[in-house]
Amino acid sequence: MRHSGQQRSGGRPPAVWTGRATNRFQWLAAATGAACMALGITLAVVSPWTSGIAALVMAVVGCVAAGLLVLFGTLAFVHVEVRVDDRALEVRCGHIGVPRRTIPFTEVVDADYAPRVTPRQWGGWGYRWRPDRGTAVVVRRGEGLVLRLADGRTFTVTVDGARGAVDSIRGRLRRPAPPQTPTGA
Repeated sequence: MRHSGQQRSGGRPPAVWTGRATNRFQWLAAATGAACMALGITLAVVSPWTSGIAALVMAVVGCVAAGLLVLFGTLAFVHVEVRVDDRALEVRCGHIGVPRRTIPFTEVVDADYAPRVTPRQWGGWGYRWRPDRGTAVVVRRGEGLVLRLADGRTFTVTVDGARGAVDSIRGRLRRPAPPQTPTGA
């Protein structure tokens, strides 16, 4: 876990706050997906082909497809990275950063600290949507932050140091707008 979220002097939020959450259990699921792919490849290479080509092709394709789905579906949610800067909150999942979501602060009403977010509340791990609750990125149980958006929806993400993220976001939302220079006519 890394944070650049210490409050600066004068109560101003840091230029950039970053946080991360990891779920090591997802590696077990990814290993299961890799094993399923290996089974499909092994069937293709060493099968005696006695039950017919159609059955073999279906078994190989089924194992490889299921393995790929499980492998990539779990690797995308092994960890999540959250970045808060002056304009937006950005959430990136997994090692390649996909799925990714950027929420500009112009769309945010407030941010709340959630001391306990669980996969059970959202129907599992991953990128979740529930009509009664909003959208969430849940990679593990524990603390998280909840953004209340201008359209009435919420966005929840599990991240270590979520209280620092909330403080950083609130500091940006309550900052007065810079003075406008009048344009001469």
